[in-house]
Amino acid sequence: MTRSLFVTALLIGLVSSLSAAEPAATAEDIRAAVVKALPLIQKGSNGHRAKRTCFACHHQAIPLFALTAARSRGISIKEEDVQKHLQHIADFLGKNREGYREGRGQGGQADTAGYALWTLETGGWKPDETTAAVAEYLLRRHKDLDHWRSTANRPPSEKSSFTSTYVSLRGLQAFGTKEQKKRIDERIRVVRGWLEKTPAKDTEDRVFRLWAMQRAGSEAKKVQAAARELIETQREDGGWAQRDDMKSDAYATGTALAVLHHAAGLAANDPIYQRGIKYLLASQAKDGTWHVHSRSKPFQTYFESGFPNGKDQFISLAASSWATTVLALALPPVERRAASR
Repeated sequence: MTRSLFVTALLIGLVSSLSAAEPAATAEDIRAAVVKALPLIQKGSNGHRAKRTCFACHHQAIPLFALTAARSRGISIKEEDVQKHLQHIADFLGKNREGYREGRGQGGQADTAGYALWTLETGGWKPDETTAAVAEYLLRRHKDLDHWRSTANRPPSEKSSFTSTYVSLRGLQAFGTKEQKKRIDERIRVVRGWLEKTPAKDTEDRVFRLWAMQRAGSEAKKVQAAARELIETQREDGGWAQRDDMKSDAYATGTALAVLHHAAGLAANDPIYQRGIKYLLASQAKDGTWHVHSRSKPFQTYFESGFPNGKDQFISLAASSWATTVLALALPPVERRAASR
């Protein structure tokens, strides 16, 4: 099924609930929101790198998604920041190279390793000995299970086993070696069965189940059903909520739009995407960020990274980065100039 037909099928029975006549957000408004968000995203991300030697998905991975998405739409970013983040991640992983080869991970286990490889892939990092070692670790991690199990309890981004499974799959597909391919293919086959039979319980589950099913090669009709399940939880305000008993927020909305766009082919001019865009534009704070309240119990010493919202800054930076990513994706892409490479 082609991407256009796939999305058309998704919309059957849903379009009637949308206000298709409502005007779409303008490119000028969307671009202005992205430009407004980037300075604090870059400041918070750089602040973490300056004070911590570890990799953090909320301060390196998701902000880098936002930076590269903005860059792909012709919006100026600090290119040196991207390269510094990539080197920071490579150095962090490289310190445990031998441990990865022997199947020993680091704090955060598959979540950290998988998100780190996803970030390197997004930044254009070339496969090397370290990425091959991390891939070996992911192959060995939970090899007797039919999925990768989350070992953290930091909702929303580090609690779902669907998230752990997706980032692990993606890491293996991006950086697995020829020697690992047979084991990777078998692991994907087993994981695909778990994904297709295991129901999602909240938005994080729905998002990363859909992403992982698409990555694992599930049949189009099964991916379509997973996408429809996510679409049907869009709120009247255009956003998504982390849980059914919560209000819409930028984290849930950003991740939902990102996966629908990348894994289900939902176009940025589609009424569903546009409703999400309008929610994000309406909920952006004057400083360019989106404030989301933390649900995680703190276990690390608190520090200021330069991003606002105090003890909510980690999830708020992740939320702001996802929101900025999907806003940028609503703009027309531009070809990068040779000088920026």
